[in-house]
Amino acid sequence: MIGSINGFSKLNKEEKINWIAKTYLNNQEAVVDLIKQYWNSDEELQKLHDEFIENTITNFYLPLGIAPNFLINDTWYTIPMVIEESSVVAAASKAAKFWADRGGFKASILNTEKIGQVHFIYKGEKQKLEQFIQSIQGVFLTDTFSITQNMQKRGGGILSVTLRDKTDAIPNYYQLHVTFETKDSMGANFINSCLEQMATTLKREALQYAAFTEDEKAIDVVMSILSNYVPNCVVRAEVSCPVEELKSSEIQDPVLFAEKFVQAVRIAEIEPFRAVTHNKGVMNGVDAVVLATGNDFRAIEAGVHAYASRNGQYSSLSHASIEAGIFRFWIDLPLAVGTVGGLTSLHPMVKIALQMLQKPSATQLMQIIAVAGLAQNFAAVKSLTTTGIQQGHMKMHLMNILNQFKATDEERVKVVTHFEKNVVSHSAVVELLETLRK
Repeated sequence: MIGSINGFSKLNKEEKINWIAKTYLNNQEAVVDLIKQYWNSDEELQKLHDEFIENTITNFYLPLGIAPNFLINDTWYTIPMVIEESSVVAAASKAAKFWADRGGFKASILNTEKIGQVHFIYKGEKQKLEQFIQSIQGVFLTDTFSITQNMQKRGGGILSVTLRDKTDAIPNYYQLHVTFETKDSMGANFINSCLEQMATTLKREALQYAAFTEDEKAIDVVMSILSNYVPNCVVRAEVSCPVEELKSSEIQDPVLFAEKFVQAVRIAEIEPFRAVTHNKGVMNGVDAVVLATGNDFRAIEAGVHAYASRNGQYSSLSHASIEAGIFRFWIDLPLAVGTVGGLTSLHPMVKIALQMLQKPSATQLMQIIAVAGLAQNFAAVKSLTTTGIQQGHMKMHLMNILNQFKATDEERVKVVTHFEKNVVSHSAVVELLETLRK
């Protein structure tokens, strides 16, 4: 019988699995065995994975694929990608090879500023609050020095503390808007620790500020938290070449291709329904590298999609143009990532991924991730405006269907041969397998 359970977190892993099996799986021993098959045989390694999160029962594997031949700023990279979707790695690799023959990708950092906020309620005169915040700027820095000193040695720290008036939206609501430089770390814990100390400083100093009335001294801090929206932590990736150099085995008329490609991107710029799918393609590349390098893809996703809406309507993250006979395709992405701290120093596969990327700094990793997103987007739009998106995607989907129905090697050969000249669909594949098996 399904019901609640007290003390689940106190059960060991075996006990958790047994409870789940009894409650939801009808004591299916085969399912329990399958869960245990995903445990690592190395007990120390399994213990490491178990301690990443709470209430772990097993590991959930995703494929780690490799996209080679990326030429970025005249340096060759092989990019690790963690993703479950068919054709993403193949498409990125194909785009990498295409542009490697045309000078490769260029990437640059536009800014690396990160943001945190102290949200508070103040019932008093705005001018007095402004004067108060200005008067304690030095105190904020002094009180957070024990937190920031190591970051300062690496060239980072607190960049600015400003007051923002939000009373037009919520009565008496203000923010301390704080900007940070966190160098090679993503910096979430660092930023949040600084903000919580600033909140303490804000309340303490307000009680001692002579110009405040008793009501004004009672500043009420609602919360202190970093923002995953980082519109000033932005990287640009781009490709360009003369239009005639776009010619390839798939692009017979480069002028027509370039014009159609630019039109497709322009549609994504003005049509939100298309922009969402267009940007999802970008994030296929971005998230795959973010995951492989142990970074927070949910934070990246949230920030990127907010950035895509910064002008009041959701729009394309990438842009394309033809000027003076030169085709150009580029993307600006807000990316707050790290190469030290968190899983980057704990997860064995993350360590390998970063080694594969030649031990990049955070800014170098930003550039690599942006290039992966641009490559994936180029491959998708190129397919859409030439052969159609399904041709490559359905080839990989065909393999998934064959695996699902445990096709033999002989059946695979016959099915693949059949669908070289026929449209792939789940029902058509199943029907052909059933025919072959009769």
